Amino acid sequence: MPDVIRNEQTENLCRAFAGLNDPENVRAFLEDIASPGEIRAMSQRLEVARLLHDGMTYPEIMKATGAGTATISRVKRCLEYGPGGYRAVLGK
Repeated sequence: MPDVIRNEQTENLCRAFAGLNDPENVRAFLEDIASPGEIRAMSQRLEVARLLHDGMTYPEIMKATGAGTATISRVKRCLEYGPGGYRAVLGK
């Protein structure tokens, strides 16, 4: 993680998510901690990552998700060069 993200508060947030084993608890925590728009944006990015991983093209992904090219490019860059978060989730 970049230094601006690697701090005690972020580590506590990561531990909080890691401690939630039930999807319902994760959903409740997300609803408490993030706005509906933030949750939709994160959900969209994960779907974009899944579709990129499955080999879909940008136009196909745009049509399926409503994501713009900037979002798709950012997710693709994270998939290829990021710390591996998307790959860890998509591998499960």
